[in-house]
Amino acid sequence: MTQATQCVPLFRDDAYQKTCAATVVAINDRGGVILDQTVFYPTGGGQPGDCGQLTWDGGKADVATTVKGDTSDEIVHGLAEGETPPAIGVVVEASLDWAHRYRLMRMHTCLHLLSSIVPYPVTGGQVGVEKGRLDFDIPEAGLDKQQIGSELDRLIKSDLEVAFRWISDAELEAQPNLVKTMSVKPPVGAGRVRLVEIPGADLQPCGGTHVARTSEIGDVEVGKIEKKGRQNRRVNIRFCA
Repeated sequence: MTQATQCVPLFRDDAYQKTCAATVVAINDRGGVILDQTVFYPTGGGQPGDCGQLTWDGGKADVATTVKGDTSDEIVHGLAEGETPPAIGVVVEASLDWAHRYRLMRMHTCLHLLSSIVPYPVTGGQVGVEKGRLDFDIPEAGLDKQQIGSELDRLIKSDLEVAFRWISDAELEAQPNLVKTMSVKPPVGAGRVRLVEIPGADLQPCGGTHVARTSEIGDVEVGKIEKKGRQNRRVNIRFCA
């Protein structure tokens, strides 16, 4: 592959779309498949890339993970070891491992709620299918595990809507308080930035996938709160089922 290619990220407008038809536009030097559009989310912002399957007339291949390509507009479907990619120009059906993706959506939204409960800058985080975490910049401050758990439970059971909207790069620059993460900055330069909003709870730039309502998160519990360095505190969250 000699030049970067664009891929329409269908997950940005509809995180619940599980499949799509797409055309293979390129294969990179590692056998990664680039499509003209996809429902697969690429690794980024602490959320792992999606897995699933590509099928086409006479063939199929498992997607082990999805990553960003040479540019932010390029999405690479990394095939499982030993799989043969479809030829350029072939129309495929891209199908998510939905059970895996949906758990990531639930956890990612839960971590947004956590960031609203613990009002400190976020220094890192990770979204997982069983558990997740956020690291906070807290100068010699303690955290009340029970209080955090109770507030999380309240917000989840409040069945709040999770919505998104777009603002311009200039609008984001004028509202730096919207950015909670210290280590990962929202992508700018394309002219607009996607905001994820949970009315009354959270508003921040995010390109990840989320559930439509907080009640979909289900039951979670706060795990260990760890001290990571002089000021960093790590709050661990896990699903109860």
